[in-house]
Amino acid sequence: MQSAVFTDLVFLSSQSAGELPILNDLAIIVGLSAVVLYVISKLKIPSIVGFLLTGMLIGPYGLQWIEAVHEVEVLAEIGVVLLLFTIGVEFSLTKIAKLKIQTLVGGSLQTFGTVFLFFLIYMCFGAPMNTSVFVGCLIALSSTAVALKILQDRAEIESPYGRNALAILIFQDVMIVPMMLIAPILAGQSENPVLAFFAMGAKGVLIVIVVYLLARFGVPKLLYSVTRTRSSEMFLLAIISIGLVVAWFTSWLGLSLGLGAFMAGLIISESEYSHQAMGGVLPFRDLFISFFFVSIGMLLNVEYFFLHFPLIIIATILVMSLKMILVCASVILIGSPLRTAVLTGAAICQIGEFSFILASVGLKYDLISDSAYQLFLAVSILSMIFTPFVIQFAPLLAKEANRLPLPERLKHGMKPEDEAAGPKRNDHVIIIGFGVNGGNLARTAQAANIPYVIIEMNPETVRTQKTKGEPIFYGDAAHEAVLEHACIHTARILVITIADPAAAARIIELSKRLNPSVYLIARTRFMQEVQPLFKLGADEVIPEEYETSIEIFTRVLMKYLVSKDSIEQMVGKIRSDGYQMFRSPSPRKLSLNDLELNPSEFAIHTLQVSPDSPAVGRSLEDINMRKKYGLTAVAVRRYGKILPNPEGHWVIYDNDALIVLGPPDKIAPFVETML
Repeated sequence: MQSAVFTDLVFLSSQSAGELPILNDLAIIVGLSAVVLYVISKLKIPSIVGFLLTGMLIGPYGLQWIEAVHEVEVLAEIGVVLLLFTIGVEFSLTKIAKLKIQTLVGGSLQTFGTVFLFFLIYMCFGAPMNTSVFVGCLIALSSTAVALKILQDRAEIESPYGRNALAILIFQDVMIVPMMLIAPILAGQSENPVLAFFAMGAKGVLIVIVVYLLARFGVPKLLYSVTRTRSSEMFLLAIISIGLVVAWFTSWLGLSLGLGAFMAGLIISESEYSHQAMGGVLPFRDLFISFFFVSIGMLLNVEYFFLHFPLIIIATILVMSLKMILVCASVILIGSPLRTAVLTGAAICQIGEFSFILASVGLKYDLISDSAYQLFLAVSILSMIFTPFVIQFAPLLAKEANRLPLPERLKHGMKPEDEAAGPKRNDHVIIIGFGVNGGNLARTAQAANIPYVIIEMNPETVRTQKTKGEPIFYGDAAHEAVLEHACIHTARILVITIADPAAAARIIELSKRLNPSVYLIARTRFMQEVQPLFKLGADEVIPEEYETSIEIFTRVLMKYLVSKDSIEQMVGKIRSDGYQMFRSPSPRKLSLNDLELNPSEFAIHTLQVSPDSPAVGRSLEDINMRKKYGLTAVAVRRYGKILPNPEGHWVIYDNDALIVLGPPDKIAPFVETML
C-alpha cells in the first residue's frame, strides 16, 4: 500500500514538472548560475557578469535549455521591482528632497543632452528624424538595476557620486513614461499628445500626494499595529503587501512598476521599522534580481553577436564613452568636482533595462528595424557586462583627469560637497534586547560615557524608550540590514541579552561574519548551550544557571567568613575553566582546600539597634559582650558609614548597626538580650 502511494506521488510530481516547464527552467538557471558564479569568483569577476553569461548560454539563442522564457521575464521584472523597493527603503523623502538639484537639473541635462547628441549622430548616417530621436531616447536611459546593484555591493550608494547616480536614474525612470508616449507621435499615430502629457502630469501629482500621506500618517501606524503581534511572518507580508499595492497603483495610472516600488520603499523608509523591512526583503531581492540579469542575457542573439562582433564592440565603446562624457558634463554643471563627475559617469554609462521596453514599442511602430534592434540589444548587454570593470577602473581615470591642465574651480567643484555618509557610530557597544540585563547595561554605559545602541523587537519598548532619548530602534539582529544600521563594522562589543539560544546563534554567526574583530558576549540560560555558542565565535558566554549558583555559594562562603580573596580566586578558577568544575558529575572533583574554613567555630552577625534597645546610651565596656557572651565588636555602621575596630568607650546610639563576631551559639542569646 505504502509503495503504491509513493509511486503515485512520484508520478504526480513528475507530471506537475512536465506541465510547468518553469520548474525545470528554474532548476537549470539556479544550478548553472551557481557553477558560473563559482568560476568567475575565482577570476575576481563581478557576479552580474556571471548572470548575464548564464543567460546567454542557456537562452533561446544559446543552448536553448530554457522553455518558459516569458515566465522567467516575469520573475525578472519582480527582481527589478524588489531592487527599486529596497533602494527606496534605504533613502527617505528627506534625502530625496536634498537631491532635487541633481535630479531635476542633472537628470535633465544628461537625458536631453544624450537624446540630442545621438539624434545628431544618427542623422549623420542618413536616418529619418523620427528614428533618430527615438534612438536617442533608447541610449539616454541607463540601467538602474546594474548601477544600483554594483553601488550597493560596494557600499557606495550614499557617496557623493552614488547620490548623483541615483538622482539621475530617478529622473530617467520617470522619463520612460513620456518617452513611451512620444513613440506613437514619432510614428505619426497619436491623436492628442497634449492631452496625454497633461494626464501624465496629473498622475504624477496624485502619486506624490498619496506617497506623502501614506508615509506620514498611514504606514507607520499600520506597521506599529503589525509589530505588536510579534509575528515576523505577518510583518513581512505587510511590507510586501504595501510594496505590491503601491506598485500596482502606479502601474494602474500608466506609470512603471519600478517607479511604484521605489515610492513604496520611500513610504516605509519614513517609519522606524524600515531596517527590519530591509532585512526581510533582501533575500527575495537577491534571488529575483539574479533572474533579471539572466533574462537580459537570454535576449542576446549569440549568432548575430559573433557575425557583427567588430561593429558591436565599436558601437559599445562609442556609446559608453559619449554617455560618460555627457554625464560628467552634467554633474560638473551642477557644481560637483571633476572626480565625482567621472565616477558618476562610470556608474551610469551603460544602456538600461527600460530601454528594452521602449525598444519593443519602437518595433511595434516601425521606428527601428529588426537588425537595428539586434544591434541595440547586443550593445546594451555588452555595456552592462563592461560596467563593473569601468567602475573599478574609474578611480584611476578620475585621478588622471585631475592631472590635466584644467581650471581649479572645475576640478574642485563650484559648491561644497558632502562626503560619503560614514558610520554614525564608532567604537560603540551594540546591545541586543532591552530587558532587565539590557537596560542595566545601557544605564552603566551611559554613566561611563560609553557610546551604545540598542536593538529591540518589542515595538512598545522602542517607542517608549525613544521618547526618553535612548538610542534604540526596532529590528531583528539576525538580519544583516539591522546590524548594518547599528554600524556593526565599527562596533567594539556586541552583547546579546536575550535568552533565545537559536536567535543568539544566528546573531553570533552573522556578527562575526560582518565584523570578525567584534568582541561578542552572549547570555544563555543553560550550561549545555555554552559550547555551541563558543564554537560559533562568541568570546564570552554567560549561563544564568551557573552564574546564579556562583552567586549563591559566594554568599554562603561570605557568611562563613571565608576571605574575599579566596572566594574571588575560586570564582575565577571556575570561570576560567569554562564552568567545568560545576559540570562535573562527581562533587569530589571540586576541591575547596584552599579556602581553609572551619564553619562550626565562628559566625558574623549585624544587630540593628532599635530605640527601645537596652544598648542605647551605653558604651561597649558597659555592655561587656566579650566576657558575658564571648563576642567581639568588629565594626559599627552609623549614618551609612562603617566605623571599624570600635574602642571600648564608644557609646551605642539609636539606629546604629553593631557588627559582632563569635561562636554561632553565643550570638543568639546576645541578640535576644539587646532587642
